[in-house]
Amino acid sequence: MNVEQIREYCILKEEVEESLPFGPDTLVFKVEGKIFLLLSLDAEQPQFNVKCDPDKAEELRAEYTCVLPGYHMNKKHWNTIIVDGSASSAILKEWIDDSYNLVRKKKKR
Repeated sequence: MNVEQIREYCILKEEVEESLPFGPDTLVFKVEGKIFLLLSLDAEQPQFNVKCDPDKAEELRAEYTCVLPGYHMNKKHWNTIIVDGSASSAILKEWIDDSYNLVRKKKKR
């Protein structure tokens, strides 16, 4: 996936807003006012941060070299994903979906 494909996938989700609150280099996607994905617009390889269940976050980091602790985020709850081809588009979409659903679920409590 490239930056535009990631953006399109996120923006098509229900109730999603996009903005640039941290400057022109980071696109932020929110659902119900809460961030679920941050997308770097200036990285050499596409990369994004997603929220993740803490146990699953650790598992993904151990299994995939493209999954790192969340850059500039709470590393317990966020992962940075480097889109280097080692994870399929389907897996990337699954991680985006998980983040979106975690944020929506938390907001509705």
